[in-house]
Amino acid sequence: MSLCTVLFLASIAFGQAAYLDKKQVSSTSTAVPQYFQTTPEIYAGPTQTGAAPFLAATNPAPFGPTRSFVANAPLETALPIVGNVRNASIFQLMGQVAAGTAGNFTGALSFLNAWSYKLGSEILVPVGRQELFDSGVLHYYDYGHLYNTSTKIIARTTTQDRMLKSAEYFMAGFFGLEWTNNATLELIIEQPNFNNSLAGYFQCNNSNAPVNAGGNNASTVWENIYLQNATKRLQALSPNFKLNVSDVYNMQTLCPYETVAFGYSAFCDLFTYEEWQGFEYSIDLSFAGNNYFQSPTGRAVGIGYVEEILARLQHHVLTTTGTQANLTLDSNERTFPLNQTLYFDFSHDTNIAAILTAFGLTQFAPVLPSSGPPAPNRSLIVSHLQPFGARVDIEIISAPHPVAANRTASSTNCYSTGPATSYIHFIINQVREEPSTHQNFVVVGTDHDVPAYPLSRGEFSRLR
Repeated sequence: MSLCTVLFLASIAFGQAAYLDKKQVSSTSTAVPQYFQTTPEIYAGPTQTGAAPFLAATNPAPFGPTRSFVANAPLETALPIVGNVRNASIFQLMGQVAAGTAGNFTGALSFLNAWSYKLGSEILVPVGRQELFDSGVLHYYDYGHLYNTSTKIIARTTTQDRMLKSAEYFMAGFFGLEWTNNATLELIIEQPNFNNSLAGYFQCNNSNAPVNAGGNNASTVWENIYLQNATKRLQALSPNFKLNVSDVYNMQTLCPYETVAFGYSAFCDLFTYEEWQGFEYSIDLSFAGNNYFQSPTGRAVGIGYVEEILARLQHHVLTTTGTQANLTLDSNERTFPLNQTLYFDFSHDTNIAAILTAFGLTQFAPVLPSSGPPAPNRSLIVSHLQPFGARVDIEIISAPHPVAANRTASSTNCYSTGPATSYIHFIINQVREEPSTHQNFVVVGTDHDVPAYPLSRGEFSRLR
C-alpha cells in the first residue's frame, strides 16, 4: 500500500492567556489579496496582553528529584498531586476562566490574599508556540516525503490572531524558518456574516442559542456532584467569603490557564487527583452536548468542512453550497487548490469536534450521564481528542487490491481479489495502536484503543 495524500486539520495550542510583545505593524503590498495578507492583521479578534511569567520566582519546586542535562520542559514542577499515583499530566484540560476574588483567606488559600488576575485573552502562549512548532516537525518526519519541492502549497487558517500564529509556528516546524518559500497562508475571515468552514458556528445561529446549551447544563449538574467536598474544604479556609461550587470550579479552571501562561499556578495544589478526573469529565460533558452528537447543531457546524474534503477528493471546486464553505474562495483553484499532495487547515477545538460529528464517527456518540461517574474506558475524552494543539490527519491510501475485511498483523496476504482501491484513514493525535482485527472501513486511531468504526461504502470510506 502507498500513501498518496494527507489532509491535515489542527486546532490551536494553549490560547486564551498569554504574554506577547507589542505588535509591530509592517508594510504590505497592496497587490497581495486580503485573504493572503498576514500583516497587518485584519479581524484579529481580542488580543488582550497578560502579565509576563516569572517562574524563577514563583515555582515552589524548581528542581525535580532527577537530574536533567538538557533543557527541561518549562512547566514541570516537583509538586505531587494528591492521589495521582501515575503522575499523569493535568495541564491539557480546558474550561471557562473567571477572575477570583481576594479576601481574608487562610491555609492553602492564603496565597489569594496577595493574588490578582493577570491573564490575557485569546492570544498564543509560549508553550503553545512550542507545541505547534513541534507538531510541524513531527508531521515533517511523517509526511515530508509527500511534499513536492517544485510547488508552493496553500495552507488555510482564520484571521484570529492565535489562529494565524498557530499556523505560522506549525509551518516553521514543518518547513523551517523560510517556510514562506514553500507555503502561502490563506486567512479566512472569522467574524459573523462571513462563511468559514474552519469556524462554522458563526453561520449556525442556534449553536450559540439556549437550544444548544445541553453540554453546559450537563457539566453544571456534574460540577455540583464532584466538587461538593472541595467546596466544603475550601470554604473552611474562607471565613469572610461565601464560596459556591461555581467559584470553586473557576479556581480549578485557573490552574491550567495560569500554568500555560506563567509556568505555575497555586490553584493546582488545591484539588485531589479524583477531583481533576471530575474536572476532565465536566469538559467531556460540555463538548458532548455543545459540539458532538448530543448537540442539535454539532453536525451542522462541521458539515462545511466535510463538503470541502469531498470536493478535494473528487477534484472539483465548489460551484454551490448550502453550508459554511466560503464559495468566494472555494470556487477558485487559486484559493482552493486541487492538485496538492499535502493540505494543512487550522481550526478550533470545538469546530474539530463538530467536524468529526459531521463525518459520522459514532464511536464518540454514546451518551455521557451528567450524574457520573466518568467511565475510564469511555470513547469521548476531550483531553485525548481535542487537547490544545490537537491533530487530525486524514490519509488517502492506495492499495493494489481491496484490503481483506478480516486480517491480522501476521497475515501473509492482507488483500482480497479485485482492482486497485483507495481508502481514507483518519488518525486523531497521531496514535498508532489499532485493534488486532481490521475491516475494510475507515480506521480511526485515538489516544486510547477504540474499535475501528465502519462508515458506509460511499464517498467517506472508499474511493475508486
